[in-house]
Amino acid sequence: MKKRSAIITGSSSGFGLLTAIELAKKDFSVIATMRNTSKAEILLELSKQNGVRENIDIRQLDVTSEESVNNFILKIESADILVNNAGLAVGGFCEELSLKDYRVQFETNFFGAIRVTQALLPFLRKSDQGKIINISSISGQIGFPGLSAYSASKHALEGWSESLRLELKPFGIDVVLVEPGSYETSIWTSIDDVNTKADSIYKDYMKFILNELEKGKPDYGNPIEVARLVSDIADHKNPALRYPVGKGVKRNLILKNILPWKTIEKAVLKRIAKK
Repeated sequence: MKKRSAIITGSSSGFGLLTAIELAKKDFSVIATMRNTSKAEILLELSKQNGVRENIDIRQLDVTSEESVNNFILKIESADILVNNAGLAVGGFCEELSLKDYRVQFETNFFGAIRVTQALLPFLRKSDQGKIINISSISGQIGFPGLSAYSASKHALEGWSESLRLELKPFGIDVVLVEPGSYETSIWTSIDDVNTKADSIYKDYMKFILNELEKGKPDYGNPIEVARLVSDIADHKNPALRYPVGKGVKRNLILKNILPWKTIEKAVLKRIAKK
């Protein structure tokens, strides 16, 4: 019996790496892609430790490059599951970010997902259990100061996924959003490395945000939780559209939906003012 196949973008670390292992454990034939295959050592070692090395094929793929995606597709024979995981986080305040910063953010998190999905849809349509699992974020439903570029890209991913689900459901393809809160992954490195100019009017504001991120790190979840959730969704015959995951995520989303925006705004700004 032919193995089910899964393609994962951004598999060199974090959710992508662990998802590759979890799907391989379920005997998926996993194509773990990454922009730079020289970063595959950790995945290779972990796959050997878990006895699933033969189920994982590592391939180069830059989701921001049309040429890279086209070359990748030429070597694909089938696809049952697509996990759009490749992503980055651009930190900073809107006034101090350039349009180029926003374009860089969207090129990976949003347009990259579209580019890969469009290329793989003919293969997914042939599957009798096709699924597209888009790794979003709580930032896709709740905006946070200093993260406007990242939040905007995830909001766009969420809206696109809603429409895409309705477009593809009649063809037997499920589109799913996984919405993690704060987890121990490398995506937040670019936020931590933001250097606000000494004369910036946002200097104290950014200092507060970075302090909050630092204080929250002990409570960050283990990314294996997200990988196992994605693995479970891959087996689900009728998955839901959204799967929020992580400490406090469901509670915050409920509050966002029931409280007036002015109440949320007041609470956030009051907390910042105390700092």
